[in-house]
Amino acid sequence: MSAALDYGVQSYCYRNFKDNADVARKVLEIGVDKIEVCAVHADFNDPQGWKEIVNIYREAGVSVVSIGVQSFSGQNSERDFFECAAIAGAKHISCHFQLDSYTRAIPMVRRWCREFDIRVGIHCHGGYHFGGQPSVLKHLIGLGEPEVGLCIDTAWAMQIGPGQGDPVQWAKDFAGQIYSVHYKDFVFDRDGQWHDTVVGQGTLDLKGFVEGLEAGGFDGMAVIEYEADPEDPVPALKACVEAMRSTVG
Repeated sequence: MSAALDYGVQSYCYRNFKDNADVARKVLEIGVDKIEVCAVHADFNDPQGWKEIVNIYREAGVSVVSIGVQSFSGQNSERDFFECAAIAGAKHISCHFQLDSYTRAIPMVRRWCREFDIRVGIHCHGGYHFGGQPSVLKHLIGLGEPEVGLCIDTAWAMQIGPGQGDPVQWAKDFAGQIYSVHYKDFVFDRDGQWHDTVVGQGTLDLKGFVEGLEAGGFDGMAVIEYEADPEDPVPALKACVEAMRSTVG
């Protein structure tokens, strides 16, 4: 199985469910056994408490493959994020950098990456967020590589517009620098407002994107993310998994 098709799910999909044992059951219910855990479900400045959460997932048969999305601003306390990822055996952290602190934060993150043998992927988060468009991402990655690469969130990539926000083109342009993927899909109103939909059933060329990842030698972490229906996300997430399997194998 290629890394592009070895996917799990982002815990933010289950943000209205705070019990990690419940979340683990819902992960398995949709047909996957891997999770990227976000701060809704853990305090990543509490490594001891995090150990208990990791054990909940392990006992349920769910692997923690990443944490995040974490914001790095260059504080020494952010080393805890790496310690937590290492406790889980995860080799990836999804992250944001901030405009006022990235020059300080990136060197610190690179040092922690080398210390813990963990890669960091900058999560693109649309046109309103620093690090949401390709030229900024190229600049940030250039300051941080090879420890720092890209986390392509396919829906948020598309949100910046079809000219620059084509995930299939990003798979080519960032080949070798893509460390993680959030498979997510939007449909857009005429005014540009976005709405979550089952992955591959909206604007995303799912098959073309996966083919592009595989052609570029993608070897990172991948999760499905669906942010609608927070009170009952399981049916749509099941549909996302089914769409992934029927569209790309």
